[in-house]
Amino acid sequence: MTAGTLFINGKFPPGIANTHTQVDAVYVEDGMIREIGRAADLKLQLSSQTYRIIDWNGAYVLPGLADSHMHLGMHGMKLTMLDFSAATSKAEMLQLLTERARLTPEGEWILGLNWNENNFSPAVAPTIEELDAVTDRHPVYLTRTCFHAFLANTEAFRRAGITDQTPEPASGAFGRGEDGRLNGWIYEEACQPFIKVQPEPDYTAKKNALRVACQDALRLGLTAAHTEDLRFIGSLETMLQIHRELQEEGLHFRTHQLVYHTFLDEAESLGIKAGHGDEWLKIGAAKIFSDGAIGGRTAYLLEPYSDAPHTQGMAIQPLERLNEITRRARSLGYPIAVHAIGDAAADMTLRAMETHPLTKEFPLPDRLIHAQVLNRALVDRMTRLHLAADIQPRFVPSDFPWVMERVGKERTEYLYAWKKLLQAGIACAGGSDAPIEPLNPFLGLHAAVTRRQPGTDFEGFLPEEKLSIDESIRLFTVGSAQAAGDEHVRGAIKPGMAADFTVVDRDISMDSEELLRVQVQMTVVNGKAAYSAS
Repeated sequence: MTAGTLFINGKFPPGIANTHTQVDAVYVEDGMIREIGRAADLKLQLSSQTYRIIDWNGAYVLPGLADSHMHLGMHGMKLTMLDFSAATSKAEMLQLLTERARLTPEGEWILGLNWNENNFSPAVAPTIEELDAVTDRHPVYLTRTCFHAFLANTEAFRRAGITDQTPEPASGAFGRGEDGRLNGWIYEEACQPFIKVQPEPDYTAKKNALRVACQDALRLGLTAAHTEDLRFIGSLETMLQIHRELQEEGLHFRTHQLVYHTFLDEAESLGIKAGHGDEWLKIGAAKIFSDGAIGGRTAYLLEPYSDAPHTQGMAIQPLERLNEITRRARSLGYPIAVHAIGDAAADMTLRAMETHPLTKEFPLPDRLIHAQVLNRALVDRMTRLHLAADIQPRFVPSDFPWVMERVGKERTEYLYAWKKLLQAGIACAGGSDAPIEPLNPFLGLHAAVTRRQPGTDFEGFLPEEKLSIDESIRLFTVGSAQAAGDEHVRGAIKPGMAADFTVVDRDISMDSEELLRVQVQMTVVNGKAAYSAS
């Protein structure tokens, strides 16, 4: 047993400490909370023991925040890529691309991400001709904010071997003009030929991306993240090795690793099942995509898009294939975590879960990821299953009001309906989906409470779905723990729970606007100060 740590002079917002006494201190030993109470009382109890003291200096203490859905590897890579998230027009996007082309050696790839034409006025993305006009000496590949649609110039199409005559792939599409010629857009799995011809990051680059991402998460007050990085890293064995090395090098950050379904064979060969791991890394569910995104109209809907009645979106995995993957996952000891944005995708996903039910005794639940377009019948079915909903509150200020044009008024009752999901008794976990949205969890909390963009002042989009600050914090604490099957050890500040704390400079329990001004003072993971602002 190692010497314990007494954290003193902390302020605990009402309800957070799960106690009715005046609390200002927490005693931690071996990474676990042993006692909470008043510092003077705890010092008396510990008078015969050796321990160290860490002074929180009057800062406010929350249970350790955990992002339930993000992509660590891509977030780390984003920090080095051309980022269009601040671009407000096509001209601005093209100017940023021009500047990057000027600094990039001829022939090298220019990779960018996080453009969103819905934020432009007019809402129009660059054409392939405009990309070619910026540079025809570099292959250009630009990932939309949803990560389900892409833009490329002619040189990128040439390197990928895609021509006007190339047939459409089974789970994706190439954008084309009325004349059938490629127009620069790429949808869903049609991106694979482009990815295959891009330079593969080496082991050092992948490890550095994960290190930088974890350090950024700690700086923002996150103690843990649920992530799916195998498509970035390329191997389950390599992923485990990288995280083991990072932990041995002193990086204190917890990860819950979803296993992309194509890596289940490797998992079987290594004898790895869901729930395996330790306090730093735990294996989670098998990750599957059932549809795309609303922005690019590839989310799969039961009825056609209101602003594009010729399409209902795209089923990335048809029901037969979804059932097959689910059956395989179950046989190997895995729940499933399914990206399902549209109501048709949610319906297919629930059918697969109902056909291959997960018993309540299984330590990890299934996960319905995003759950943005639902209806009453779908929610009723969700309540009868052992599942958690992975929701991303920041999607509301990012997607509204244009999402209303996509789905129409008749589908708004269960549109991003976080409150209804909680009222139905469904475990809901809060995440960012970084790098698609900012990783900062306080922006997610603000979105959950206000359902509007920072800097605006109105009642919010579909305000009946706004959450209280306590409900919002629970998304990123108790909810994330439930989705990982860890609610017995994480998500609250009380004896017997893991010593994970997010320590901030202000009280966020009274005024939602304070969430936008939060400064993280310390991030404590497993009883150690993994990040400190001082």
